[in-house]
Amino acid sequence: MNEVSMQQVTPMAERRELISWALYDFANSGYTTVVMSTIYSTYFVGVIAVSSVDMVAGMPTLLWSIAIGLANFVVMIIGPVVGALADHQARKKIFLLISSIGCVLATALLAFVEPGEVLLSMLLVTISAIMFAQGENLIAAFLPELVPKEKMGRMSGYGWSVGYFGGLLTLGLCLWLITWGQQQGMADTDIIPLTLLLTAGIFAVSVMPTFLWLRERAVAQPEEDISYFRLSFSI
Repeated sequence: MNEVSMQQVTPMAERRELISWALYDFANSGYTTVVMSTIYSTYFVGVIAVSSVDMVAGMPTLLWSIAIGLANFVVMIIGPVVGALADHQARKKIFLLISSIGCVLATALLAFVEPGEVLLSMLLVTISAIMFAQGENLIAAFLPELVPKEKMGRMSGYGWSVGYFGGLLTLGLCLWLITWGQQQGMADTDIIPLTLLLTAGIFAVSVMPTFLWLRERAVAQPEEDISYFRLSFSI
């Protein structure tokens, strides 16, 4: 966040608002745990990609890496620009809402991708990863507005703790759902989509307090002819 905006901000927040800030980590950690790290990444490599015609050994893992790498590259380019725009116009909360909706929708849409639809899966994974990363950047930008500098480390730690709990809780529920589905004789192609819908649903519900209680304290800067791309990479 730029210095001009910070000078117009009083770093004070009620406990309810601090909780709502931390709950964002609770909400989105299920996405990284289920989609990026465990269930869907394995499902992509073992089911979605290998069902494609002429898929050679090792290619599914490579394609997954390409999707994640592309998302990281896009975030590296547009992340500073979005941050500069959000700071200058005091619209962090709006951009946070857009990124959250984008991640939730892309995650939910992954549930409808059929085995063999590799490019569609890669596209949705890339979009969801971009939106997730943007959300992480934007929610972090609120921290200096909520607590004094000497308390930011502690508050950040609370957020990480809540996030780990949210990720493990979402993963646990998804693993229970998988176990239940297998006991019912369901195929993985029927069970895994349910875990994606569950993950997206937990994200959508858990993030609501953030948008109900978290305030945008920054003040928009005067409109002027400015290059946000140039501003974002200036020091």
